[in-house]
Amino acid sequence: MATIRKRGGTYQIRVSLGYDKNGNHKEQAMTWRPDEGMSERQIQKELNRQAVMFEEACMHGYKAKAVKFEELAEEWFADYARLNLRSTTYERMRQLTHRIYPAIGHLRIDKISPRQLQGFVNSLAKEGANEKTGKPLAPKTIRHNLSFISDVFSYAVKMGVVSENPCTKVTIPKGEVKEKQIYSQEELELLLNKLIDEPTKYRAFFYLISYTGLRRSEMLGLEWKDIDFEHNVISVRRTSNYTAERGTYTDTTKTKRSQRSLKISPFIMNILKQLKEEQDEEALRLGSKWVDTDRLFTKWNGEEMNNQTPYGWLKEFCEKNDLPFYGLHSFRHFAASALISAGLDVTTVSGALGHSCQTTTLNVYCHQFQNAQARVAEAMDGAFGFLNERRKEA
Repeated sequence: MATIRKRGGTYQIRVSLGYDKNGNHKEQAMTWRPDEGMSERQIQKELNRQAVMFEEACMHGYKAKAVKFEELAEEWFADYARLNLRSTTYERMRQLTHRIYPAIGHLRIDKISPRQLQGFVNSLAKEGANEKTGKPLAPKTIRHNLSFISDVFSYAVKMGVVSENPCTKVTIPKGEVKEKQIYSQEELELLLNKLIDEPTKYRAFFYLISYTGLRRSEMLGLEWKDIDFEHNVISVRRTSNYTAERGTYTDTTKTKRSQRSLKISPFIMNILKQLKEEQDEEALRLGSKWVDTDRLFTKWNGEEMNNQTPYGWLKEFCEKNDLPFYGLHSFRHFAASALISAGLDVTTVSGALGHSCQTTTLNVYCHQFQNAQARVAEAMDGAFGFLNERRKEA
């Protein structure tokens, strides 16, 4: 049973683990500090809860004083991340360890302070942090690093290894936020017009992604059963992703709200009809060599298209035609900007983009919404200009 002793403003919780083979008494201890403003009753309730959690953790073999960050992080990967995270998220977290483990992996997790973590985070915002460009890491990348560390500490708190998450006291440097590169109306029209002599599957891909703003994984996950040619509607039901461990695989959408149905221009639907006809002809020609995946966008033999193929094809196409290349996600930004400029409300835009909540849409496209609101104000001023004339007369 755990014993509790008050030490100033903190409480020490100790758990007896019996004796080792040499007859030496074994025990583990942790320190818990109440949050400011907690009543005595709240302190006692939470203290008892912490004691029970810590005792259970010790009984499962946790070494609160000795466990290193890397050791617990690997346990988090095995016992939580692999079971609960999407494969793409899991792999991204794995990639972050090449910076984090050398920096704090060797440190005892109960000894890592907010000051040490702040120093690590600050180092990522300095020149040279990006090994490829020699520049600081982007704020978003720094946030991913801190998020991973925080996830491990949250797991440690739940397991009773530490009493609090020091990441809550760390601030991410603002850094330079790059403005999103978005195709202008003129640039996109020129790009799409130059697709007229290109293979139908790429013409269909870039017309559709420009019109809908679908994520790349959603585009590659589309199947012919998702296309309602009679009503010009496309339904997003799955994604196609890639990780080094699994290769190309089919997964659920990013969130439940990402499953959605969109009304599509008849012009684009006609391109899809042409693509379907060409696919059917190719399947007949190849016979047993054709792999029937029902996907819209495929390799030469019907297998799922590789996730990097659209990006690589577009980059080469833009270079060949002297067009600006902004990557695939720029089409999603263009579609969102077009919807906002058309005066649609945040709820509608969020639904079309498949965001998990409206807050995400507002955070990502705050500037565009502000500009749209400014245009509304200007239009209203123009419409009510007669009031200004009356003020002058008065």
